[in-house]
Amino acid sequence: MNGCEASHKAPLGTVETRSLPTVTSLAEATERLVTAVSNLMSELSPFSSGIVRLQVPIDEQIGALDWLHAQNDVLPRCFFSPRSDTGRPELLHDLASENVNGSSDGNPVSVAGLGSAVFFSDHDPFSHDHWRSIRRFLSSNSPLIRAYGGLRFDPNGKVGVEWEQFGSFYFTVPQVEFVEFDSNSMLAATVAWEDELSWTLQNAIESLEETMLQVSSEIVRLKRESLGVSVVSKNHVPSEEAYHPSVNTALEVIKAEDSPLSKVVLARSSRIITDTEIDPIAWLARLQCEGQDAYQFCLQPPRAPAFIGNTPERLFYRKHLSVWSEALAATRPRGDTEVSDLEIERDLLTSPKDDLEFSIVRENIREKLSAICDEVIVKPPKTVRKLARVQHLYSQLAGQLRREDDEFDILTALHPTPAVCGCPVDEARLLIKQIESFDRGMYAGPVGFFGGGESEFSVGIRSALVERGLGALVYAGTGIVSGSDPSSEWNELELKISQFTKTLEHEPALQPIN
Repeated sequence: MNGCEASHKAPLGTVETRSLPTVTSLAEATERLVTAVSNLMSELSPFSSGIVRLQVPIDEQIGALDWLHAQNDVLPRCFFSPRSDTGRPELLHDLASENVNGSSDGNPVSVAGLGSAVFFSDHDPFSHDHWRSIRRFLSSNSPLIRAYGGLRFDPNGKVGVEWEQFGSFYFTVPQVEFVEFDSNSMLAATVAWEDELSWTLQNAIESLEETMLQVSSEIVRLKRESLGVSVVSKNHVPSEEAYHPSVNTALEVIKAEDSPLSKVVLARSSRIITDTEIDPIAWLARLQCEGQDAYQFCLQPPRAPAFIGNTPERLFYRKHLSVWSEALAATRPRGDTEVSDLEIERDLLTSPKDDLEFSIVRENIREKLSAICDEVIVKPPKTVRKLARVQHLYSQLAGQLRREDDEFDILTALHPTPAVCGCPVDEARLLIKQIESFDRGMYAGPVGFFGGGESEFSVGIRSALVERGLGALVYAGTGIVSGSDPSSEWNELELKISQFTKTLEHEPALQPIN
């Protein structure tokens, strides 16, 4: 059922969550859910539309990725894991005392989904009416009913054949979800119906029962070592020979006296051919070893490739009236030793070119938040964020929203950020369209979830599109500002995709050095 096809003006008849007693095993949880779904058939719902979530707590922690890997890969799949900032202090306590990082019983470590109770997609650009269609199915009283998905970087750009199944945007409320918490787990099943679309409660229950028949309770922990895949070839678009003139063209535009452009982000698509088929869930598990300080995600609509990512960048997190965002720009490798790592950090902090690139991003986000918030705080003005293989300039921003219920305003205000597009955005996006010869799709677009009580979106960088068959498309980009050097920017692209290519092959995972 495509929720965008129903009227967004009428509220849904019911949005509810029903919790069943806690069980001790996944097999028992699956049995309980199958029975509970079957019992729904005997209920006479007075509502012509609605969404009902049935959930069974499990007194055992099981990895959501391990569960997803055991499931049928023909069904639509999704996965989202919020960033864990353990070991890096949350700097924005000025606006709220709540801890927006980490997890608790009400805050999942990760969520895996199978099937689709209701999805939302269209080839037209994501609009306020589309958002209202999603919002109908959400409620603060059912905080774990969430719509997971993402948006294209450029909704008006030409769509490549590899991205056709994603539409301009794609969100889904899964039929079956596995939720991983810090010390326990949960299995859930959701039915959604809308008589206006000729999709009744009975239709929804029958569809869910078909999906439940395919759900496996046998979990084998994924190996986090090498996938044992060998890269046979890489083909970059653009090639290095074509990339250098593109950077020089961008620099000419930036330096022109009458040009408002101060930064543009030029990206690259790298087709990787492998000797055996890549399992996107196993690859994501491998990336997760290095991504404790990053978001992990997977979106796979019906009959589509899997879009996976291991992105360090938050677009925004909203809880009630508080909203958090961040500026992330400029890149250096990690050092081989603590001394060399500090030397690289000092070089990053004192580089005029990198300071310019970062300042453009930070100030642009501050300006955009100020348009929808009464107060915006920036802390610190500039610091270094260290990941497993790279380090970036970084700052956190937070604000108090004027209205709680309109994430559409936040999305349209913040996306795309100068970190993935440029500044000013309209001029940068136009130049990107003129220079780049491939479709970014959802690369560098918002990826995350809408929820009734809170919503969170990452920026879909450090990502790849894994196609059925042999190989994947890996994406990376670099910010071009006055002072950029084409060779250095190409080397930065190589550094960024190394996270993906090295985790595919036989190199052991790196552990973050704080």
